[in-house]
Amino acid sequence: MTATTLWFLDGDERHNPTSSLVPWSEGNLAIPLVHGSVYFAELLQRVQAMRAGDLLLFTDWRGDPDELLAPGAEVGSTLCEAAARGVDVRGLVWRSHMDRLSFSAKENRHLGEEIEAAGGECLLDMRVRTGGSHHQKFVVLRHPGRPAEDVAFVGGIDLCHSRRDDESHRGDEQRQPMAAVYGARPPWHDAMVALHGPVVGAVETVFRERWDDPQPLTRSPIRWVAERVRHEQRHGRPLPAQLPDPAAAGPHAVQLLRTYPTGVGYRFAPQGERSIAHGYAKVLHRARRLVYVEDQYLWSAEVARAFAEALRVQPGLHLIAVVPHHPDQDGRWSLPPNLLGRQLALDLLRAAGGDRVAVYGLENSSGLPVYVHAKVCVADDTWASIGSDNVNRRSWTHDSELSAAVLDETRDDREPRDPAGLGDGARRYARDLRLTLMREHLEVDTDEHLVDPVEAFETMRTSALALQRWYDGGCVGPRPLGRVRPLSPGPPVTQPWARALYRWVYDPDGRPRALRRQQRF
Repeated sequence: MTATTLWFLDGDERHNPTSSLVPWSEGNLAIPLVHGSVYFAELLQRVQAMRAGDLLLFTDWRGDPDELLAPGAEVGSTLCEAAARGVDVRGLVWRSHMDRLSFSAKENRHLGEEIEAAGGECLLDMRVRTGGSHHQKFVVLRHPGRPAEDVAFVGGIDLCHSRRDDESHRGDEQRQPMAAVYGARPPWHDAMVALHGPVVGAVETVFRERWDDPQPLTRSPIRWVAERVRHEQRHGRPLPAQLPDPAAAGPHAVQLLRTYPTGVGYRFAPQGERSIAHGYAKVLHRARRLVYVEDQYLWSAEVARAFAEALRVQPGLHLIAVVPHHPDQDGRWSLPPNLLGRQLALDLLRAAGGDRVAVYGLENSSGLPVYVHAKVCVADDTWASIGSDNVNRRSWTHDSELSAAVLDETRDDREPRDPAGLGDGARRYARDLRLTLMREHLEVDTDEHLVDPVEAFETMRTSALALQRWYDGGCVGPRPLGRVRPLSPGPPVTQPWARALYRWVYDPDGRPRALRRQQRF
């Protein structure tokens, strides 16, 4: 069997025969874009180069039209200027819930209005489960007659406030409301991946399946009335015919993994799709040495159980998780359910893996906590993913999500060449992604003691403990290098209502009832 069949899902393993999405595509070039400032600069350059007749497609959880992609270049004006040049601009933005619930209906509606006034089309999409969201964040740029310029961006970065930070983690001047502990300019850590080659057509297919879904954009009678008052469309104009996939551009096989819930009635996923959950299950079954995760949440006993089982079965497997020190909200009703979800997951992981499990929070050089919003996973320096999906039940079952998993045909010749010992070999893309992230978090410019996954585990542990000892000692003397500290477990959550609020509001379950009963995805 080839490495792709061992690490990627085949068509049947996706468990969604209705979708027209290919199992995976080869001959791509995947380029990680770590930090919002890096992504925004690349996106801005690409959009400004588009011409009349080109096609720009985007989805978003939240869009703030005044967010700066670069000084003087706002999200809204950049997209509107493209539409005014004759670029066909189409957007699918989650309609969201009411602003008083701290979501983003107002911002999304205004972004859509600006784009449509300029000649584009931006639909406010509420075809989700009750309490759910469209959480996919991707952009597709197509260029008729110039396919070498085609690109798709996939990952965790919204076109909204707080996202334009860099490796210094001083925060975005345009902030979104956050817990007070993050300060006036909350530091933000995030990631996207730029995709070139045939997979661009696959990402476009994900957009087209949602755009062409015949269901009205909302099933709420109250929303229908509002649509009529505001003269909003209930369906989008037909898209132009899809162009052929771009030619091969590099050595990367890419598999798109998704989540769609059951019960919504998508034509392309009538029973939902949980290929993110299935993809993780397959990868964790094969992992042997190190699973490296960066995630916003790391919640849910059901999801953590997949990692815990891998740790129990493989006594040489290690897990590093980099997560926020504190939830993004600190309200009386929001904080306890957030802490409970993480507590349930960490208890399972530590019981299964003991000291082979290391969970860290990030801070900047001033000691201010960094909000980790990245959704990254690297397994055995072979398989790597960047997406919109968090390690929680909501992302694996309930909201729409999209992740790009990459397997590089280029083997890495640095020792250990085959860390898992299964013959798959370390791959350049996965190893370089892990090393890039670790170097930043450890504040080093060398890969010494980091290439070997298990040695890297110990190096990060040593750095985190040194920083923690410095704090425990009253911050006397020079601050040690490194931005990682062990995650504090915090006090146990005992409020009875917190469990119900966590289960039904913060981390709901979008699986069919039969799978819930069987505890399967």
